[in-house]
Amino acid sequence: MVPALQASGLWKLYQAGDSTVEAVRGVELTIASGDMVAVMGPSGCGKTTLLNILSGIDEPSSGAVHVNGEALYGISDNARTDLRGRAFGFIFQDFNLLPVLSAVENVELPLLLLGSPANLARQEALEALGRVGLSERADHRPSELSGGQQQRVAVARAIVHRPSIILCDEPTGNLDTGTSRDVMDLLRTMNKTEGTTFLIVTHDEAIAAQCQRTIVMNDGLVVNQVSAEQNEEE
Repeated sequence: MVPALQASGLWKLYQAGDSTVEAVRGVELTIASGDMVAVMGPSGCGKTTLLNILSGIDEPSSGAVHVNGEALYGISDNARTDLRGRAFGFIFQDFNLLPVLSAVENVELPLLLLGSPANLARQEALEALGRVGLSERADHRPSELSGGQQQRVAVARAIVHRPSIILCDEPTGNLDTGTSRDVMDLLRTMNKTEGTTFLIVTHDEAIAAQCQRTIVMNDGLVVNQVSAEQNEEE
């Protein structure tokens, strides 16, 4: 089976004054379709940079990324945008909802950008909000929602176009323990029932423990990969 995500020889270099910062250093990574994988490590270790490269947000200095077997780099900007739009959903720590739009308008936005008719986009956005338990909040703006509700809107926006891969950057970082548990329960259900692939950057060991595998980074390197079974044994 073709991997959902595959990285080969990834490097990302930045210039900081007279110094060169090696943010990602020769990373090799394969994530199978249907996996739920956590990425952990200290602040500044390169995990968010890696996520940005895997998602096409930030181009690597060298190396290759394949998404469901398709090259993410070495293609035109339009082709990369199309691949990202089809394959990926995104969930961020800060929700990244547009404050002037209602919940349903935020959720339907990816579909409109992909060219869906407005009436179909609205219908599917309402269905996605129903899946996260927010049907009654469809017309509310982000300022009228709790943090947990905003993150559920963000989840609905990430899943509305039925991507095969969802990339999460600290998705529960701004939530209380109970709400974090609810959001993770929702993501795990999607993973188990729909086979959606998840890559989750997190500092929270409790979140990582719910994933099938944890990738540990330090100084731009993948220094360890631990399966859920190994976590339980430890």
